[in-house]
Amino acid sequence: MGGFSTFSLAPYSGEWTIVHAAHLLRRTTYGSTPDDINLVAQMGMESAMEQLLSDAPLPALPINYRNPDDTVAIGDAWVNQPYDRSIQNQIGERLRSLNAWTIGNMLGEGLSIREKMVLFWHNHFVTSDIRDASYVYKNVTLYRTHFLGNFRSLTKETTIDPAMLIYLNGRQNSNQQPNENYARELLELFTIGKGPQVGEGDYTNYTEQDVAAIARVLTGWRDIGFYSRNGEEPTAAFIPFRHDTGTKTLSHRFDNIEIEDMGEEEYAHLIDIIFTKDEVARFIARKIYRWFVYYEISSEVEAGVIQPMADILIAADYEMYPMVKALLSSTHFYDAYAQGAMIKNPLDFTISLFKELRIDLGTEILEQYGWWNRIARLPFLLEMRYYDPPTVAGWKAYYQEPLYYRSWINSSTLSFRYVINQTLINGVRVGDRTLSANLLDLVADIEDAIDPNKLIEGIASYILPGGITEEQLQDLKSALIPGLPDYEWTVEYEEFLSDPSNSELKGSIENRLRAVMNGFVSMPEYQLS
Repeated sequence: MGGFSTFSLAPYSGEWTIVHAAHLLRRTTYGSTPDDINLVAQMGMESAMEQLLSDAPLPALPINYRNPDDTVAIGDAWVNQPYDRSIQNQIGERLRSLNAWTIGNMLGEGLSIREKMVLFWHNHFVTSDIRDASYVYKNVTLYRTHFLGNFRSLTKETTIDPAMLIYLNGRQNSNQQPNENYARELLELFTIGKGPQVGEGDYTNYTEQDVAAIARVLTGWRDIGFYSRNGEEPTAAFIPFRHDTGTKTLSHRFDNIEIEDMGEEEYAHLIDIIFTKDEVARFIARKIYRWFVYYEISSEVEAGVIQPMADILIAADYEMYPMVKALLSSTHFYDAYAQGAMIKNPLDFTISLFKELRIDLGTEILEQYGWWNRIARLPFLLEMRYYDPPTVAGWKAYYQEPLYYRSWINSSTLSFRYVINQTLINGVRVGDRTLSANLLDLVADIEDAIDPNKLIEGIASYILPGGITEEQLQDLKSALIPGLPDYEWTVEYEEFLSDPSNSELKGSIENRLRAVMNGFVSMPEYQLS
């Protein structure tokens, strides 16, 4: 961690350049174009931050895009529509549509942090393998609506979210048979964290007594609407006779507070009690830090960055916006050591590749859904499935020592990454259409692209953190114009610009650009963010 030179949330006040704009967009969006990066560079940090963190209307509902059924026609939204006698087909079709729609949201995110925060919350408040797509839609819409909202309020809503009631057995939690699954994860993974064990059943931040008591507090909730034949919206219902009305006593970790029966308001009161502990703010600050900056949290980072983040969160009554803005605006965030310090997760890798390569997915919505569904399968090959984190702790890249982000790369996933890169750059025939990179559009956004050195340096500034070395530049130039002097590219590219309808010239230029882009995406640095 010695590579960091600053350990504070002091606002960044240096020169605002393409390098800083690109770093900000790599961490807050799923890839960006040169136009995006140039715009953010021109806007300046404060205006860019306001744009990235601002709210926006929710996306249109996901639709049935390929197989009509008795309840939802092609092109119509299936959310909260009834299941009928073809339910087994409908389950799969709606989940495929949801996955496609999710990819579409990431590809069309614009200059917004929202989609990155939605995945953050999904990885934080994990639910997995929920087979009713309306339940998953309701869950993810909660996080999309409150992506930089109040953490305490979001915890309350998540606690009785129908998908969560299924995933962590809240629907089975009753006064006759208390189920501790959600109670345990509420403390350990969602709010305050365990801390080191200091005694039998006693951790730094809570005890086993608290887990048992909280399970009793949370009794009585059921979800309604799973695989509904009536088309009702998934919801949570409090069943009074299933609720434990006795007094629950928390441990010394929560000041031995006694919770009397409060019926359906009791769970919210409990969460208010948990959030009186400042460790909650530090806990979520660390997770945000690992999501946006770096996995290692040294004592210097803890004191100079995490604690100030927590102080901002507490002062804002647990509104996330001020804390996230302070981190992304800090000198620490723009430290050279932070740039290129992450390995792209599979979703980041996939979506950014499609954006950077300017791959055309058409304009007709049903066709787009078909492509989005195909794209949604690619991260599966790289060991990441949206809506299916492997454990209740989420993806191990964000919590498991010592590998953290490095767990995304192994011999299998690295090979698949290279195959995906090369396939998209070189083009692949799918049905009656070829899917391939639009490299001419990419190069058109590079200033002085007639100079092969400026062309390569320009591409590098947009897709690689930290730019390239002189040796890498020469290697890439050898791919572009093997064994030829620089002017060979200049002359040929100028000829193409003056006669873009010349198919022979166009083909030659495209072949050169494919060669250099294959060189770029084969570099280890391309895997970094």
